[in-house]
Amino acid sequence: MVTTRQVRLAQRPTGLPDDDTWEVTTDELPAPGEGEFLVEIDHISLDPAMRGWLDDVPSYLPPVRLGAVMRAQGTGTVSQSRHPDFPVGAAVTGTFGVTERAVSDGTGVRVIDTSIAGPATWLGALGMTGLTAFHGLHEVGELAAGDTVVISAAAGGVGSVAGQIAHAAGATVIGIAGGPEKCAWLREIGFDAAIDYKSENVLRRLREVAPDGIDIYFDNVGGEILDAALANLRRGARVILCGAIASYNATTPPPGPRRYMSLLVNRARMQGFLVFDYPEKDAAAIASLAAMAAEGSLVSRETVVDGSVADFGATFLRLFRGENTGKLVMCIAEIY
Repeated sequence: MVTTRQVRLAQRPTGLPDDDTWEVTTDELPAPGEGEFLVEIDHISLDPAMRGWLDDVPSYLPPVRLGAVMRAQGTGTVSQSRHPDFPVGAAVTGTFGVTERAVSDGTGVRVIDTSIAGPATWLGALGMTGLTAFHGLHEVGELAAGDTVVISAAAGGVGSVAGQIAHAAGATVIGIAGGPEKCAWLREIGFDAAIDYKSENVLRRLREVAPDGIDIYFDNVGGEILDAALANLRRGARVILCGAIASYNATTPPPGPRRYMSLLVNRARMQGFLVFDYPEKDAAAIASLAAMAAEGSLVSRETVVDGSVADFGATFLRLFRGENTGKLVMCIAEIY
């Protein structure tokens, strides 16, 4: 048997998670059985959606159980195998959890080509992050050339990829992000305009940079920024509900959108979606994103934090302080 250190949910947080939320344990793993393989994890994805999985409320996935290993996407290398599709040495990605090693039967696991991009990118632009941006824009937003597209949390993993997809499709792209450095980076990767919500009036600036209104609003934030976008919709607009990071750590229910009647006036629609909704289209989406990356029209940026699984809790909080540009990833490959 081999051992692995893992992060388990010790108690459900109120507001921001803290040290009491997590417990680091050392556990033995059984040898892979027939149809199974052992993965040595090298990178772990950190995503805002993880915060919702900690609450014991109905959602699109069951909450993480108390005492269970924290759910997380990761990448790694197969070190032992009794599965014909996952030979020793294969690089893979899947939902292995916050752990150093994992035994899998292959459910939800894909082999990845690290000669195309590194592991962190397979958790970002070429992984669930990229698929979220791609499906949101194409399946829900019905992206078309000439659209005016506004994206909140635009310097994050999903937002930055969504903006580049929209730009490549011939849309005018406006990003909303926090701080001059993030806004400058958005302009570097093809955004036509960037609004700094920390120093600018978002409602007023949207009217200046999108005087004819918004065709697509890709929402990762919720709250006041969602309201500002609703106030600037064009007739027939599509509002894509991807996330609401502004309220993930709220201790009371946030107020609903105040300007929702704009949907009626503009014959617009607001629709939520999950990346899991379009599995039959994942392969084509990844191929499209990989082609964009190869030709240089998709810049993948990751904030990679070196550490051990014990550093997960502290690293996770970076998401809510806006300390990442692009995808936030932990690298544990050289630690254990």
